Amino acid sequence: MRVGEARAAAAHWVTAHARPRPDYRGAYFSGSTVGLPDDAELPAASDVDVVVVTAGGEAPAKPGKLRHRGALLEITCEPMVLLDDPEAVLGAYHLAGGFRRDSVIDDPTGRLRALHAYVAPRFAERSRVRRRCLDARHRVEDRLAALDPGAPFAARVLGWLFPTGVTTHLPLVAALRNPTVRLRYPAVREVLTAYGQDALYPRLLALLGCEDVSAGRVRRHLDALAETFDATVPVAHTPFFFSGDLTAGARPVAIGGSRELVDRGEHREAVFWIVATFARCHSVLAEDAPALHAARLPVFREAVADLTGIGSTGDLLARRDAVLRFVPELWAATEKILAAQPEIHG
Repeated sequence: MRVGEARAAAAHWVTAHARPRPDYRGAYFSGSTVGLPDDAELPAASDVDVVVVTAGGEAPAKPGKLRHRGALLEITCEPMVLLDDPEAVLGAYHLAGGFRRDSVIDDPTGRLRALHAYVAPRFAERSRVRRRCLDARHRVEDRLAALDPGAPFAARVLGWLFPTGVTTHLPLVAALRNPTVRLRYPAVREVLTAYGQDALYPRLLALLGCEDVSAGRVRRHLDALAETFDATVPVAHTPFFFSGDLTAGARPVAIGGSRELVDRGEHREAVFWIVATFARCHSVLAEDAPALHAARLPVFREAVADLTGIGSTGDLLARRDAVLRFVPELWAATEKILAAQPEIHG
């Protein structure tokens, strides 16, 4: 499927399913497809990110991944209050990219296009880019500091894994690249290489624990994840913010996307999403199928230990501390990328 066809499918979904909602205020594209030409081929393991803007102070539950007219869509809801202050949007690394280009799908209030008109000419100003890099840095530090060693194992893993993964976003934001989620490690490798900071990449993998992991080991645990994923989907009932990633429609990304990375030699880069999906499955199973959770927990623990080297709470806390010690060095490299990025001005 071409990107343009997927965008048309997304716009149709917005018209049919989002616009009729009484709290609907508009919709826009976000993520990795923003800026791609309509005739570009959309990989089978990629989705089109759509943000539905709603009234009120809190967003409704995230619909997540779904198929519509042949396109795989990732639907996220966002309250308009988050977009009220254009300067706050410019400083938020996970929001600003959605308004760098005209990615508006539908704008009945006119506020989304006005926000794009404000953000776009200021997006690459040095002070704004640096603020977004700082936003990413603070997300790493604050969320690792909040790690709860008494939480269930899956929650502990997620509480360490995602802020650790945000280390990749500092260089990506400095290079004006999309801070992607599933493909953050391949993306940051490209940026670090392009800016002469490639020596940092093995360090990022080492903090994840997968610098020396073999393709065979990753493939074995991916097969185990596929079994857990397929067992989770039919029993999942409790809503989680990531529930849309644990559906039959999301399988091409959750499992197929990771397998695609392994098949092309990027097995280390696949570890992040494999472990994230494993932990999310067990968060759901613990609520909705406790017996299945207990039965498959040793498989999950083995995967975490084998792929990241974390086998205990002590290992987890030690790795957290290692990431926090690394952040100043990563920040210095981020500043160098920011200084060298040719589009940054002011």
